[in-house]
Amino acid sequence: MTAEFATIPMTGVPFPRPEYERRQQRVLEKVQDAELDAIVVTAIGHLRYLTGYDGSGAYFRPFPLILVPGQLPIFLVREYDELAVRAYSCIDRIEVYRHQVDFGTTCAAVLRRCDLLNKRVGFELGCWNLAPSDVSAIQVQLPDMRIIDATRLVPAVAAVKSELELQCMRDAMRMTDLAVRTFQSSLLEGITEREVLERMSAAIAADTSNTNGDIEMRLPTLLLGERTKLPHGPVTRHAIKNNEPAFFEVGFSKHGYAAGIVRSAVLGRHPETESTHALAEDVIEALVAAVKPGATAHEVDAAGRQVLKRSGRQNAFRQRTGYQTGINWSERGDLSLEPGAEDVLKPGMTLHMPNILCSENGFLIGTGAQVLVTERGAERLSTIPNTLHRA
Repeated sequence: MTAEFATIPMTGVPFPRPEYERRQQRVLEKVQDAELDAIVVTAIGHLRYLTGYDGSGAYFRPFPLILVPGQLPIFLVREYDELAVRAYSCIDRIEVYRHQVDFGTTCAAVLRRCDLLNKRVGFELGCWNLAPSDVSAIQVQLPDMRIIDATRLVPAVAAVKSELELQCMRDAMRMTDLAVRTFQSSLLEGITEREVLERMSAAIAADTSNTNGDIEMRLPTLLLGERTKLPHGPVTRHAIKNNEPAFFEVGFSKHGYAAGIVRSAVLGRHPETESTHALAEDVIEALVAAVKPGATAHEVDAAGRQVLKRSGRQNAFRQRTGYQTGINWSERGDLSLEPGAEDVLKPGMTLHMPNILCSENGFLIGTGAQVLVTERGAERLSTIPNTLHRA
């Protein structure tokens, strides 16, 4: 951020500039390894990772960050958002366009000035915030430029965290754990999902460790009773009855670095939930044991599926095993723990593994682990046991 904008209150980037320069350099090394001449980064999470700017102005049109070996980074943004980008990013070279119809022509002009007219340029074709019409508008202007899919290039770099990033995730997980403990202690007959969330918000607000207010809660999934059959259901005024299950998934984030977890509970007794959860616990233990440097993503995934297969209930699991976490944990292109995935685990990677199983009558119950890959294996970031809470 330039001195001109340093006087605006509560602006700037969360990490020192050398941290962002290190990240950009690692991406540029990957660009050269992939035999590309440049990369055009458009995914909001990737922009935040490389610049500090959270991408809030880029929610409906692309704000490309153009990285070319040997050149300074260029941020192309909407004119209306230029001040915010300068105030919240570490990028000095900023170009602007005014309207959506101007994007293709302006972006092509910038790429032309970067001497990319006949070069191989990576685009994040599989990520959010880049529409086919955006790519077409550029290609019309630069028909000889070869557009190569580089969806997975930035995630491969961002998967391995620095100590600064890991501290953010540890701080976020501490708040996530507080939310889970509040969820567990709030369960009593007649309480509603909304009331549990209100208690949780009060506990978070009363926590003095978050003095700067830079730790925020992502939209939680908090479901009680029959509503635990709904994946990603919104929080409502539905109340729990005795002998019913409860499900909670939440992730707090610091500077965009989210650390999430899944936990389930039963008010009284619910044999179906208890049986399903016992299996989920076995799966999680197998998954955590399989996480180690050199293991592939599909090998970790297979460790959990083997437990399900031995139980005869493999159809209870209907999603991928897990995925890398960090900024924007739902970004497309990130490492995914699923069959056939060849990504190799490395120390410094962080993974969210939510093992949510579907019971015989459709209740979605489970537990999970947020882990850091270390030289010795997996370090669990949460202090909350992955057992079923009985209220």
